[in-house]
Amino acid sequence: MMHPSHAHSAFSATVVLMVSTFLSRIIGLVRVKYIMWLFGSGMAADALNAAFVLPDMISYFLVGGAASITFVTILTRYRETGREAEGERSLSVILSTMYLVLGGAILLAEALAPFYVAKMFPGYDAQKAALCVQLTRILLPAQLCFFAGGVFGAVLLVRKQFSVQAVTPLIYNMGTIVGGILLVKRLGVASLAIGTVAGAFFGPFFLNWFFARRNGTRYRPILDWQDEGLREWVRLSLPLMAGVSLVTADSWIIAHFASRIGGAVSLFNYAKQFFTAPMAVLAQAAGAASMPFFATLWAKDNHFEFATEVADSVSRVACMGLLASSGMVALGEPMIDLVFRGGRFSAADVHLCATYFAVFSISIFLWSAQAIYSRAFYAAGNTFVPMVASTIVTLVSLPIYAGLFHGFGAIGLAAASDVGIALQTLTIAVLLHRRHMVSLASLDYTEIGRCLAASLVSCVAVWALFSRLGSHLIQTYWSSLAIRGRFADLFILLPGGVVWLMASDRLLTMTGSELPRVVRKRLRLA
Repeated sequence: MMHPSHAHSAFSATVVLMVSTFLSRIIGLVRVKYIMWLFGSGMAADALNAAFVLPDMISYFLVGGAASITFVTILTRYRETGREAEGERSLSVILSTMYLVLGGAILLAEALAPFYVAKMFPGYDAQKAALCVQLTRILLPAQLCFFAGGVFGAVLLVRKQFSVQAVTPLIYNMGTIVGGILLVKRLGVASLAIGTVAGAFFGPFFLNWFFARRNGTRYRPILDWQDEGLREWVRLSLPLMAGVSLVTADSWIIAHFASRIGGAVSLFNYAKQFFTAPMAVLAQAAGAASMPFFATLWAKDNHFEFATEVADSVSRVACMGLLASSGMVALGEPMIDLVFRGGRFSAADVHLCATYFAVFSISIFLWSAQAIYSRAFYAAGNTFVPMVASTIVTLVSLPIYAGLFHGFGAIGLAAASDVGIALQTLTIAVLLHRRHMVSLASLDYTEIGRCLAASLVSCVAVWALFSRLGSHLIQTYWSSLAIRGRFADLFILLPGGVVWLMASDRLLTMTGSELPRVVRKRLRLA
């Protein structure tokens, strides 16, 4: 199943990518923990976390943030019509063209980095801004690796080969850690940026290139402005480049406002990293696994089956997202304390980070649903409509972020993120419905309602028993024995997880949900 050339089904691909994403996020949390231990939420940490924003923007606006998504659609069409040789030539043309465009943009960004940092992070003093500029310049070239890796990775995805995609993020995350271990004493925080670039080269780029080449794909430097594949890629990608999706812009907006509060950029980034671990398992893995199958159904004009598959996928991830959010809200603080506290990351930092995390967690089912809905549009070869809509949603959301920040401070930014993603998800869902692609009526509202009720009950049960009364008693008991508070975290998390699982399972079973039985069957427990 993990052999690089194995052709997966939709289910096996989802399982493989979920396991991979879970492992990747675990390594990602180790990476974040390492950064926290070394730099906490101080100047170096703020500078490093902010340094990722400009490279992300370059990638988003010039690559559309979705090289593999658009390529899957194009290469699927070539493959289904028996024109794979033409598809390979188009791949070479597009890569050659974008090497020039993206390379030029990176050189320009290197020169303009000081101006950008001053405007994007107005709360940074001269020393922090200078460090942010240095780290930004180190990170920028990694975008070439991500773009090329996305293109070569699409070759494997079209063939339903997901094993390499399961491994590349693990190597990328390890790059930062290894760079820090080897170079931090000599280079300080810059060692983490260098390790990140190395991880991008050996993971997303090199592995995808190597196995695409093993599948017979050959890249040749070709420039041909008349190439059909290049024109199709530009048509699909221009809306992604011209538009701004709140899914990506959310972190940029938060970082801009948070720069006015010392340490807030880092704390928000840490909370987002912790939040995106389960979100990625639910949404990104399922979305990446579903994309080639959605594209195949649409290419074969199986529109009814396409709509059914999308609706079923959205219903499933929404249900799992609602259940996950209840445990994340109730047990967030002991989880973050157990994983992150130590070194220069204090108990006060834990409390603030956990507060932001809890607010973010409320919307995990929305993040999961919009990931599937967006890929439905992309699979159908329509990137213009969702990106126009997403850009409008982002513009409408800006006053919401500003108003909630000025009215409630940092916690208002977290709440604005939830409001924004709700608008984004609803807008994309309505557009699919109005275009008769995926009906809103086809969602499994009964099952979603059961999961919502179960999530509320289990959250209240865990919160009441452990996050309040239990936490106070256990912390007092262990402190009297002069034993570290992490034992108390485990005494909350382990039985708290059991209570959450039992309460959710019991209520779902009582209300007639099929989810517990299906999960047991999938896990071969029934």
